[in-house]
Amino acid sequence: MNAIGAFLSSARYWPVLLTLAAYLFAVWLQRKTKLTILNPILISALIIIPVLLLTGTSLDAYTKGAEPLSYLLTPATICLGLSLYEQIQRLKNDLPAILIGVVAGTVTSIATVLVICALFGVGKTVTISMLPKSVTTAIGIALSEQGGGIVALTAAVIVITGLFGNLAGGLLSKLLHIQDPVARGVAYGTASHVIGTSRAVTEGALTGAVGSLSLAVAGLLTAVLFPIVTSWL
Repeated sequence: MNAIGAFLSSARYWPVLLTLAAYLFAVWLQRKTKLTILNPILISALIIIPVLLLTGTSLDAYTKGAEPLSYLLTPATICLGLSLYEQIQRLKNDLPAILIGVVAGTVTSIATVLVICALFGVGKTVTISMLPKSVTTAIGIALSEQGGGIVALTAAVIVITGLFGNLAGGLLSKLLHIQDPVARGVAYGTASHVIGTSRAVTEGALTGAVGSLSLAVAGLLTAVLFPIVTSWL
């Protein structure tokens, strides 16, 4: 750790200020340019990582200092349930289709990881680490730890999956002519968890509600299938 890093380490909550500053700048940049690819989460990471490297701050120190923000993840995720309440009647009408879509998407996600890892000769530990790529970080990390995976790899794969869904979901939907808001919501929530669902919310209340329901069901289904799949590896 250099002199700057040593000074900053004495400021307990500087990681919180760094995170908020990076994110607010990223949000401003996306609104200014109107470019979807400039996702605030991605841009924030591209700002924070160099700062940590330049100051010699370890990941553990940054994570510990940013804990106050981590505590907000759970209530922030729960807030997605508001859209579920507002769209409850429509969700009831489309529930069978939503559940079928989530099951198909979850099974496909797991199967895809197994096939790709098998084709590239990836070991058991890495395969287990990548299996929960399409669920929220909290669920994915818990499953990875349970199965003996590499937690850091799991967290990275989850974030990358979410960012890809957020950035490419709209384009892929257009290319595949998927216009129905329910279908788009299922795709976002099942394939790219909370980060993808945050994009679904911007497309409409119904799409956001379906995305929220889908990510919850996909998380539960993945938690059930994960130990079964890993026992076969």
